[in-house]
Amino acid sequence: MFKIQKLNKISPRGLVLLPSDRYEHAAEIVSPDAILVRSADMNDMDIPSSLKAVARAGAGIDNIPIDRCSEKGIVVFNTPGANANGVKELVLMALFLSSRKIYDGIAWAKSLKGKGDELPIVIEKDKWNFEGPEIKGKKLGVIGLGAIGVMVANDAQALGMDVTGYDPFMSEDAAWDLSLAVKKSSSLDSLIASSDYITLHLPLNDDTRGLIDKERFGLMKKGVRLLNFARGGLVNNDDLRAAIDQGIVVCYVTDFPEEELLNMDNVVPIPHLGASTPESEDNCAVMAVNQLKAFLEMGNITDSVNFPECVMPLGDRNRIIIANRNVPNMIGQISEVLAENGINISDMLNRSRGGYAYNIIDIDGNIGESVIERLRSIRDIIMVRYIKR
Repeated sequence: MFKIQKLNKISPRGLVLLPSDRYEHAAEIVSPDAILVRSADMNDMDIPSSLKAVARAGAGIDNIPIDRCSEKGIVVFNTPGANANGVKELVLMALFLSSRKIYDGIAWAKSLKGKGDELPIVIEKDKWNFEGPEIKGKKLGVIGLGAIGVMVANDAQALGMDVTGYDPFMSEDAAWDLSLAVKKSSSLDSLIASSDYITLHLPLNDDTRGLIDKERFGLMKKGVRLLNFARGGLVNNDDLRAAIDQGIVVCYVTDFPEEELLNMDNVVPIPHLGASTPESEDNCAVMAVNQLKAFLEMGNITDSVNFPECVMPLGDRNRIIIANRNVPNMIGQISEVLAENGINISDMLNRSRGGYAYNIIDIDGNIGESVIERLRSIRDIIMVRYIKR
């Protein structure tokens, strides 16, 4: 029986995939094998010694202590692309919001309550305050061409925008999905300088934090519209305020409201609604649950953020799962321990990613706890699991 702790409400569409004869899931659970999480902050959490995996039902992972998990051999999953359509639709809506002053116009219209018969006259007289340009024919720069960025680029191009994307680390799958009509820029700065609209679709890390700062605002055209549905920390808010005051940014639409942004003119704050659709929540939950099941039952890894993808069909043989620091002679030491105990390797898969490696080893016969402990004692091995058929 595997125990799964839910730190947030998880869609029943995902939970129904956990058969009750093999899985127990609850918000409070002792010695969990895995954690399902959405937005709950795990960074200051005491990590249970029983924990083998964490699955984030969403793409962002800044609420999970990745380094601590990695050092304990805990595999962390996320669900890239599962909520992409929900976010994409909100971004397309934001393109219109940033252009047509709809947000301010609605607030003004609601303030006219009580005008009675005067209302049509007042509206016709003052509606010019909220006019704005059409997006057709305008230049859109898409920074980050992952699942969401590609969908935004394709659909904006279909709406008649002149779209250019930038992503030096674009995946092969994303490249196949990107419309041939979308141009690709080799330079972030040149894309920023030539765009009428800019939308951000990047992860937040040490390289991207504060990416849009004073220097990059200085490259932008006056009157640019900036959209951020990726992570709030990508934009330096102090520099944004100056860019708004100087007329460089005429509208900033963000899905990540912060106190200082609420006091700024020309900012449209959206309360983190990008993936707040029932379809997105269902898709993320299903994907996260399937990731955990494949890992717990077979040792297979897909869409991990800290360990390499490693998938091998599980037949009728017993399986050893090993995670280790990516240093020389690990496979030799593992094979030596198994050979000393008369254990034959029938199949093996080894993959590495950064500072860590992962091994799936199918064996003939059975092994006892003493062999497992011997493997755990090898220096730089950080996790050993035995899956018995």
